[in-house]
Amino acid sequence: MTYLVRGTLVHCPVPPGEAGAELESIDDGVLLVEKGRIARIGPASELLTGELSSLPLLDYRGRLIMPGMVDVHVHYPQTDIIASYGEQLLEWLNRYTFPAEAAFADTAVAAETAEFFLDELLRNGTTSALVLGTVHPGSVDAVFGAAERRGMRLAAGKVLMDRNAPGNLRDSAASAYRDSRELIERWHGRDRLLYAITPRFAPTSSEAQLVAVGRLAREYPDAYLHTHVAENRAEVEWVRELFPGSRSYLDVYDGHGLVRERSVFAHCIHLDDDDRRRMAGQGAVAAFCPTSNLFLGSGLFDYAQARAAGVRVGLATDVGAGTSFSMFRTAAEAYKVSALLGRPLSAATLLYLCTRAGAEALYLDDRIGWFGAGMEADFIVAHPGATAMSRRRDRRSGTIAERLFALFMLGDDRHVEAVFVNGSNRLSTDAGRQAGRSEQRPG
Repeated sequence: MTYLVRGTLVHCPVPPGEAGAELESIDDGVLLVEKGRIARIGPASELLTGELSSLPLLDYRGRLIMPGMVDVHVHYPQTDIIASYGEQLLEWLNRYTFPAEAAFADTAVAAETAEFFLDELLRNGTTSALVLGTVHPGSVDAVFGAAERRGMRLAAGKVLMDRNAPGNLRDSAASAYRDSRELIERWHGRDRLLYAITPRFAPTSSEAQLVAVGRLAREYPDAYLHTHVAENRAEVEWVRELFPGSRSYLDVYDGHGLVRERSVFAHCIHLDDDDRRRMAGQGAVAAFCPTSNLFLGSGLFDYAQARAAGVRVGLATDVGAGTSFSMFRTAAEAYKVSALLGRPLSAATLLYLCTRAGAEALYLDDRIGWFGAGMEADFIVAHPGATAMSRRRDRRSGTIAERLFALFMLGDDRHVEAVFVNGSNRLSTDAGRQAGRSEQRPG
């Protein structure tokens, strides 16, 4: 299908420089969408002419049309333990996470949760994500199948754990390799789906399992490697005890060939300069998880420091320790964390973090995360005045940067009117359906 979408277009067409992200907007702009891709972008005065004027038009004037948001670290099996009270990381795993994940031995639980989880992502404007399953291969089949039905670009993987976890959640070095390989062969590169080799974190993988993970990483260099590092000080000390021959927590992974392009490490709070240099030099990614870092009392991730070192950084909700599926809410917390460190983030940087930075983190910025001819048509329609408070605030915003910043501070799922995935509208609120009417054409 070929159609036009009209509204205020806003995106970051180039990565950020030292002064921050480059923000580009067209106040009355149009996207030309053709066969699930963006064919052209430009002012309405240029695109609503000639042969294009006869195409179906979705009129979202007064709304912001933005690239679909990209969540680079989220646990779909933890959907039902979001907002669970009062533990730090290691206690959280034992009290909440492991019991919740044990239920995914039941494929019906996995299937139902995957459906809800992906609908929740879309409802919040997230069109792409890097997702952890459980130790059960069926959990990965469930989320990939649900994503394929929605046409989403999704990466996911089976969690690998052969020690320091309940017996019913352990695999082995051999089964981790075998199951992961079978899942890779079944799903990686199918439609818009990609596989992530997923050791939970170093303490739950034996030396033999990390060797097996390294073998998988070598055999499938275009697959992701997805895990956690340096989230919590007690966790860091535990890793030091478990791996006394390694210089640092990151060095455990590096020693097994796991710090490379397409390696995504969640948290990265308690790293040193050498760790950051290694990540930057080897193309690894830090997932900035502000809501979970605050909720579990883990610490403050220094975004400016990581970027100054050349590390790729994407933003992540990290549900269920993360407290919202909304990237708007997550970006607001990222702003506050950075403000506490004396380096508040601009509206442009917040938009970049939610969109293009996530695409760069997943090495997909040639396909998603910004608007350009040939890009996949993943985009959202955001209403800056969806609530009484945000509407009042939006009226006082004089520039697109001011409007955007207020939206990030006040926005949530109520501000997402429509979500287009690969060119198809997968979510449309009543307000969005009223605004995005194809039967009427503005003069």
